[in-house]
Amino acid sequence: MQSFIIKRLLSVIPVVFIVLTTVFLLLHIGPGDPAALIAGENASRTQIEEIRQRLMLDRPLLEQFLIYLRNVTSLNFGESVYSGFPVGMLILQRVEPTALLALYTMTISVLISIPMGVWAAWRAGTTLDRTLVIASVIGFSVPVFVIGYALVDLFALRLRWFPVQGYKPLSGGFLASVTSLTLPAVTLAFLFSALLARITRATMLEVLSEDYIRTARAKGARNGRVLIVHALKNIGVPVVTVIGTSFAALLGGVVITESVFNIPGMGRLTVDAILNRDYPVVQGVLITFSFVLIGINLLVDLSYALFDPRVRQ
Repeated sequence: MQSFIIKRLLSVIPVVFIVLTTVFLLLHIGPGDPAALIAGENASRTQIEEIRQRLMLDRPLLEQFLIYLRNVTSLNFGESVYSGFPVGMLILQRVEPTALLALYTMTISVLISIPMGVWAAWRAGTTLDRTLVIASVIGFSVPVFVIGYALVDLFALRLRWFPVQGYKPLSGGFLASVTSLTLPAVTLAFLFSALLARITRATMLEVLSEDYIRTARAKGARNGRVLIVHALKNIGVPVVTVIGTSFAALLGGVVITESVFNIPGMGRLTVDAILNRDYPVVQGVLITFSFVLIGINLLVDLSYALFDPRVRQ
């Protein structure tokens, strides 16, 4: 088990280096002068030179890369070109709503989709099964922003159960914070619940056709024991994989959802930075998102050993 963990940790190192190199080169692979691109069309030559010196774009590329690596290892992402504030501080201010929204969304998705997928597989071919398949196709096909506006119209404007927009920080109370994130979390959960339910159903159908399931039934095991003890634990690897990889799509959905619901999170920060050509902020956000995804994928890999002991070998 220890060697398995060490190998997984060592495999992260080249991935991190490739990600950091790719993010660094994004500014340099485009056509034109990077400083002029950041400064905008109406910037004077003095302003362009000021940005070039501030971002050290006047130095050799290798020297820029080494300084960049040194700053990243010390969690120093520089200062925002637009506001002048440290990028790390801007990211820390926006982490809370995005992290809570992601956790809230995945909690709703897992609690709804896995039981539905298991039950639909158990009752394969019935009306319940066909209804789940149709619902999952619809949930996976409808754009996120359409679902968001529909939920706002129904639950915020008509029923007035939830606020239309905005975010209440945790410092103002946990219940108020969760209430403000309910509509955006449910909006994102439509997509991920549909995906998880389909994967859970398909995997459970394969497991239920295995010989050991038929043996358990032949021995007189009850349906609940067959599902929970014999079948459910054996769908852990593919389901956990989908949950982990769904965070990549979730981060992309957060950008749209936070714009729809006016949530001051990482998604809004990314959109504002791109519109303002604030490359240090874009760079810091990309690195942060990448590190989060690498960490999640690492945890998913390590969790395989819990569901399938053969992975440890």
